[in-house]
This record gives sequence, C-alpha cells and structure tokens, in this order.
Amino acid sequence: MTTSKEIHLVRRPVGEPQQSDFKTVEATVPDGAGAGELLVRNTWMSVDPYMRGRMNDVKSYVAPFQLDAPLDGGAIGTVVASGVPGIPIGAEVLHDLGWREYALVPASTARVVDTSVAPAPAYLGVLGMPGLTAYTGLTRIAPVKEGDVVFISGAAGAVGLVAGTVARKMGASRVIGSAGGPEKVRRLVEEFGFDAAIDYREDSLRKALAEAAPAGIDVYFDNVGGDHLRAALSEIRDHGRIALCGAISQYNATEPMPGPDNLGLAIGRRVSLRGYIVSDHYDLYRQYVAQASAWLREGDLTDEHMVVDGIDHAVDAFRGLLSGANTGKMVVRL
Repeated sequence: MTTSKEIHLVRRPVGEPQQSDFKTVEATVPDGAGAGELLVRNTWMSVDPYMRGRMNDVKSYVAPFQLDAPLDGGAIGTVVASGVPGIPIGAEVLHDLGWREYALVPASTARVVDTSVAPAPAYLGVLGMPGLTAYTGLTRIAPVKEGDVVFISGAAGAVGLVAGTVARKMGASRVIGSAGGPEKVRRLVEEFGFDAAIDYREDSLRKALAEAAPAGIDVYFDNVGGDHLRAALSEIRDHGRIALCGAISQYNATEPMPGPDNLGLAIGRRVSLRGYIVSDHYDLYRQYVAQASAWLREGDLTDEHMVVDGIDHAVDAFRGLLSGANTGKMVVRL
C-alpha cells in the first residue's frame, strides 16, 4: 500500500472558506491497478471558482462535495500502475480526482495528454476546461462578430485571459477587461493584448466602461455578476449578447444578492442573456484544442499560471483564487 495525503471538506463554509473547514488526511492506496484502472501519482491539481458552490449542500448542476471525504477536481499525473493495455506506466493523464497525491482512476474518465506539445499545467488551463469555457462563451453563447466591442469581467483570471484572445480572433474591434489592482490592469493592456482595462477596485465601473467604450459594447462575457453586470447592461447596444459564465462576486455571500436594478434595459435593447455550463458543450473540445494549440505556437495565446507548491497549501491556493490573488490559472504543484 502507498500512503497519500488528501484534502477533506470537514465543514461547509459560511461566507469565505476558512482553513478550519478543511483537513489534511493520510490515506492508503493500493500499489497496483485493477482491470480498467490507473494508479496515478498526481503532479498538478487545479483549483477553480466553481468548487466554492460545491461546498454548499444545495441542489445545483453538479453534486455537492461530501463531508469527511476528499474533494475532487481537475488534475494531471503520471501513471505508476496500469490495468489498461493502451495506457502504459509513465503516461501523463488528465482526470478529475485532484486534491490528493495518489488517485486510483477509472481509465474511462482519464485522458492521456502530450506534455511535449504544452506543459502539464496548460491542460488544466488554456487547453483545458477554462479555455473551453471562454471559447464556448464567445463562439456559441454570445458569439462575437466582426467589429464588435467586447467587455470581459474577471479578465485577468484563467477564463478571462483566454476570452480576450478568443474575442480578438473572432474579429472584435476593441476588447476591454476588468481586473482588481493596477498591476493586473497594466498587464492586461501591455502583455495580454487588451485594448483597455478597468480597475474595479478603484474606478466607477459604469463611468470607466463608458469612457473605454464611448459608443457602447456589443458583447459582455460575465465572470463576476453584480455591479459588473449592471454596468454592462447600462452600456450595451441594441441586440447585444451577454454570456453568463460566472458570478464570483456572490460566491461567498451569506444572504441572497439582489439582481441588477437596470435589467429592464435588456428589453428595449433586445439583449440576449444566456447562462451556460461548459460540460454541456464538450462537442467543441477537439475544435477548440486544435485552434488553441495553434494560437499557443503562434504566440497569440498566453499560458499564464500561478503556481502554489505542495498539497498542504492547496487550501491557501483556493482561498487566494476567491480573493483574486492570481493572474491566469491557479494551479498546485504536488
């Protein structure tokens, strides 16, 4: 048997998650793998905003995490024992049993990845779920047309940075992002190709957005909700499209949050607002990865990620993600 550290949820957070809501547990896993199984030594794991919702015991599009059991989520690891003829020992695989050092993974839920094409963390970010989320939002949910002005909230995060690239590639004439703090705002414009950026911590969102897009916006990609959605509704043009991807401003709320008080503008302007879950759109995955791989080779897409070392600091990484500590994808190196 092999000893493996794993992170358990021991109490459902109220408001901002605390260290005491989690516990590091030593578990044992078998040294071998049965038929159809892979024993994987995880080397990288993902922390993502959607995980906060799974910590609540409420009905949603994905089942809540169980108490006193390991959390799960995207991970990359090396196969150390294989019960599958087509997947050898030493292969690198992407799977959903993160938050632990070793995982016994059903082979049907794992995918071999080529780390010679892109580094392992890329498959948790730009070539993984966050990248596909951005691509789906701006090609299918709120499709960008040639000449559109696009506004992206949470633009310095894993999804937002890819969304900026997708918007440009789809023909946007101007791409505007919001982020927290002057350094992130600077990098959005100077390093990541945004035409303008708004510091939501300092600026009046509506005023700043009006200045950045004096003729209005055509597409809004929403990662934040709340005041960002309100500002976008104020500045969106007739027949605008809004992709409702996330509402991270509300994830730690302890009371119901009111909706935008200007939602009625969507009626007269004939605005489309559509929420979506990326798992409904995996038919786009091959198309996206082929396109994104080319963008990476050409230097048009940046594999930006923030690394936290050690499973003992996985909760720190998750809490930092919710407070906006990251630029790009937050990953934990195990």
